[in-house]
Amino acid sequence: VVLRPGGSAPQQDYAGGADGLALASDPGGTLNFLAMVENLQGDSGRGYYLEMLIGTPPQALNILVDTGSSNFAVAGVPDPDVTSYFDAELSSTYRSEGIEVTVKYSQGSWTGVLGTDVITMPKGIYGSYTVNIATILESENFFLPGVKWHGILGLAYDTLAKPSSSVETFFDSLVRQAKIPNIFSLQMCGAGLPVSGSGTNGGSLVLGGIEPSLYTGDIWYTPIKEEWYYQVEILKLEVGGQNLQLDCREYNADKAIVDSGTTLLRLPEKVFNAVVQAIARTSLIQEFSSGFWTGSQLACWDKTERPWALFPKLSIYLRDENSSRSFRISILPQLYIQPILGIGENLQCYRFGISSSTNALVIGATVMEGFYVVFDRAQRRVGFAVSPCAEADGSPVSEIEGPFTTADVASNCVSSVSFHEPVLWIASYALMSLCGVILLVLIILLLIPPRCQHRYTDNDVVNDESSLVRHRWK
Repeated sequence: VVLRPGGSAPQQDYAGGADGLALASDPGGTLNFLAMVENLQGDSGRGYYLEMLIGTPPQALNILVDTGSSNFAVAGVPDPDVTSYFDAELSSTYRSEGIEVTVKYSQGSWTGVLGTDVITMPKGIYGSYTVNIATILESENFFLPGVKWHGILGLAYDTLAKPSSSVETFFDSLVRQAKIPNIFSLQMCGAGLPVSGSGTNGGSLVLGGIEPSLYTGDIWYTPIKEEWYYQVEILKLEVGGQNLQLDCREYNADKAIVDSGTTLLRLPEKVFNAVVQAIARTSLIQEFSSGFWTGSQLACWDKTERPWALFPKLSIYLRDENSSRSFRISILPQLYIQPILGIGENLQCYRFGISSSTNALVIGATVMEGFYVVFDRAQRRVGFAVSPCAEADGSPVSEIEGPFTTADVASNCVSSVSFHEPVLWIASYALMSLCGVILLVLIILLLIPPRCQHRYTDNDVVNDESSLVRHRWK
């Protein structure tokens, strides 16, 4: 194994029928799911994108599909890292709202202006629809060198929309105007293929339902715990069939989400360390450099070798709709030991497709490339099925198994206290400010010299039980 420093590509997080059942394809109708098959291009390193026509006359742009945010935004001015942009002045149907909006992702941010315009999708729902659109005027670490998309399609809930949840999201607009079912599904086909290579891989975004040709076996559903991100409940992780034996709340700290705009599987630090130790312990490689696990080094093998056989399978257990049951989605090393760079004629280099996170467990492209993922908003659930394109060298690299009992885990692995709602954030900050003012007053009173304090007589009864200071510090 050759470890090469500094060769790693940026681990970019870019900034997902009414009854939820599979809907038959309807050639010539509003919902022709077969027309949406293979409507995505891209890779896990730079994201998967959809072609969209915006404005009148239409301007063609590639739009990144992101289930981890809720704004639809496109480059509105030239940028050195994008090959095209939306020129609002050339569109007769564009209407500016004159409202500035800023969106920050775990990496990168942009600022723009809200407006509305009409869009059509050559490989999407038939027809034209008026949607909210932000034109990006400034950005930082958002558009990166080599990306082939010019905007972002946020498919999460309106709770995350900026500057407020009153901004109707793209998908909500489609559901209302096209009268499609409140469900979409996503397949990303990059398993075992080079990350950020010279070409692009395929994928499918099916708006309004489920296309049976995009999965095999059954669809297993887990409830959406809260409608902001697609937040789910993870019960446990296994490496090589061995349970990590962590408290299940560690997996959901402070949330666990399904996010197509994140390139890697991101794990809370404690979970990440446990996973790395378990992989290192069960792999067939001894004394493997820590730089590989942290993303600062690539591991390189001779191109004739297949290093995946050296690493174990990784399994994630999700709570089933029946809360007393669970199911597990498993990814083979072909999904998390990712080919990224060829050196000369002899070496192929790989990166570790898992990283640590400070605020969430994120099921990103590393895992999603193994599955057909159904975002059933109508029934508040996320579904997983094995994707036929999740193969490497002709063999499947993902599995789904179940059901399993949940008798060995807590009845609720998600904290009941959450502060992501804007009102709760405001209330929490107000209470903290009030407590800070009171504490400051008390400290000042305690520091006043004794001669300035009131001297109590026998008629002034102040004891420890009634002291505000005592109870404040209790």
